[in-house]
Amino acid sequence: MKLVSYRLINEEPPLRVGIVLENDDIVDAQQVYEIYQQMESQSKLETLLPSDPTTFFKQGLPLIEKVKEAYGYAKDNRLEKVKRYERREVYLGPVIPAPSKIICVGRNYVEHAQEMKSEIPEYPVLFAKFANSLIGADDAIEKTSFTDKLDYEVELTVVIGKEAAKVKREDALDYIAGYTIGNDVSARDLQKRTPQWLQGKTVDRSTPIGPWIVTPDEVGDPGKLDITCYVNGEVRQSSNTEKFIFDIPYLIEFISHLITLNPGDIIMTGTPDGVAFGMETPKFLQDGDIVRLEISKIGHMENRVKQAD
Repeated sequence: MKLVSYRLINEEPPLRVGIVLENDDIVDAQQVYEIYQQMESQSKLETLLPSDPTTFFKQGLPLIEKVKEAYGYAKDNRLEKVKRYERREVYLGPVIPAPSKIICVGRNYVEHAQEMKSEIPEYPVLFAKFANSLIGADDAIEKTSFTDKLDYEVELTVVIGKEAAKVKREDALDYIAGYTIGNDVSARDLQKRTPQWLQGKTVDRSTPIGPWIVTPDEVGDPGKLDITCYVNGEVRQSSNTEKFIFDIPYLIEFISHLITLNPGDIIMTGTPDGVAFGMETPKFLQDGDIVRLEISKIGHMENRVKQAD
């Protein structure tokens, strides 16, 4: 199942939770759930499904499983009663607009560490982003005038589905609600001017995450996914998540022994080589550039760069 954060193009916020159909049409998750409960001949709704994406994902895996059950039932019976929206009719926002934590992993591919002239890390390199940086699949990456070195970083992104504290590696995948695509856009000149990376990593409206969250049953092994980034049609990054230094089960075990993870938290798992900063003649992002990210089993996301000020 694919879940999105959406609103109709001609409507104002708030965003709502939607389900993506096989032809990329979108139906409202709350409406699907209501029809399912009515079909089950219940006199009133047991639970009103939250329409707000952040609230929805903070409910975690039990709620996602209910929606999956409702969608499966509706798809086999009365999905024609649910209003469908074509992709062109909707705006897709950040899949979780206000997660409580966005934890990022640096230098998680050997070739990327080498191009950044860094040592291969012995432990995961962790840093944070904040919700102010998040945008969706239909938003522009805003390039502030404070940076001349804006860089792209395609990353497999994990959404946590239940509270995770001191998780064992062999159990780690059971804590995942789904996967999405992230672009860890980095202002390298801001990132590198101090020992701490934060100021270059969480600039307002710079980090696309989307276009949807895909549940684990549709993704399979997250350690065997092709991952690619194009800028203006040129391949810049091309790799596979099998090249992780620290795979996803290890990351969840490692992080959860330091920080309790909650439903709706996001982990960005690191980027492969090919970033602009690692080039002999860097090709940093400019106003009007188109960045397209692709990860197998998930899909693609495309954002334009826009000069913000």
